[in-house]
Amino acid sequence: MRITARVENGRNRHQVALATNDRMQSIPIPPKPDEFGSSVNGGELLFLALATCYRNDIYREGAKRGIAVERVEVEVTGDFETEGAAATNVTYRPRVMAKTSEESIRELMVHTDRVAEIHNTLRTATPVTLSRVEAVRVD
Repeated sequence: MRITARVENGRNRHQVALATNDRMQSIPIPPKPDEFGSSVNGGELLFLALATCYRNDIYREGAKRGIAVERVEVEVTGDFETEGAAATNVTYRPRVMAKTSEESIRELMVHTDRVAEIHNTLRTATPVTLSRVEAVRVD
């Protein structure tokens, strides 16, 4: 599976395009009120990625176990102390409602924590490489 995320931003314009393999989609995110940049920041999107990954994986792993998951709520919090600093104190609190015993739900939740791809990516030292820089002078 190949995932690509692209952001294009200019005066009063902000476009977000996502692709997984050949399936493309966009997410409507408005620009900042001052015209340049996104109205959401990368930390918010990172925490949204954690919440989304866990939620999707609960449904996936629940289906594998024959558990009818009815609802999932996930809240992720953390701190960015200064500009350029990595996040600290990142925690998440899921709530899962399913048609099975509370013990089975808890086992599903713990298992999903172990297999959640975004969580495991952040838990390891995954290199992020600046592969190419394009600088264009505008007159």
